[in-house]
Amino acid sequence: MRLQRCMKTPERMRVLLADFEAAGSAHLIDDVSPLGASAAMNPFRTSIRMACQLVMTGLVVLTSSAYAQGVLAPQAQTGSSNSLALAATAAGVRQCLPALTALSALGVQGASQNDVLFDWDRTRTGNSVVFSLIGLGLPTGNAALSITGVPEADGSCSVSAERISVAPMGCPAVAKKELAGYQSTRLLPHMTVYTDAKQPGSSVSLIDSPASCLVIRRYVKFSAGSSAPVR
Repeated sequence: MRLQRCMKTPERMRVLLADFEAAGSAHLIDDVSPLGASAAMNPFRTSIRMACQLVMTGLVVLTSSAYAQGVLAPQAQTGSSNSLALAATAAGVRQCLPALTALSALGVQGASQNDVLFDWDRTRTGNSVVFSLIGLGLPTGNAALSITGVPEADGSCSVSAERISVAPMGCPAVAKKELAGYQSTRLLPHMTVYTDAKQPGSSVSLIDSPASCLVIRRYVKFSAGSSAPVR
């Protein structure tokens, strides 16, 4: 219950987020690890506090320029809970949890419902590679979001995410409506990739299909969360 309160009180989150940004994400990660005498007396309270801090760390990553990627999310308010973040927390994933939480939070924006297929290495859960596929129920049409997290030796996590949807119009119309100012590169006669220098690591691929357009929004970040957010 306390974890739910931590995640669902926006005013509290904004206050904590401001404090965490001032401290720096590297310091936050250090603060999560030590367990003092009071922690030994009440391990449940400590685990809840650690989970909340990890979620907040993910939000700090979300505020950095690396994660301010509109390519993954429509401009809409968050709807349902974040199924990937909940699954990763329940499984005991630690190293990639902040990065996975930040990316999936972007991806589920505007979704009325979402659920996840989640795969991880149970022999090393804390620093496991994570593969996931999130199904998204959206008012304007359904979509899927694939997110992968790969732990790095320096304690960070490299991530990739692909949001896949179908637009009920031709690809030229999608490009004109949503991708003005992007640079286009034609890979195949039916496939064009769009990039924006202001969003490094991001791309949007449009694949022609009869009376519709397959849209794949991709984001890649190496060693995400290894340092404090860039100002």
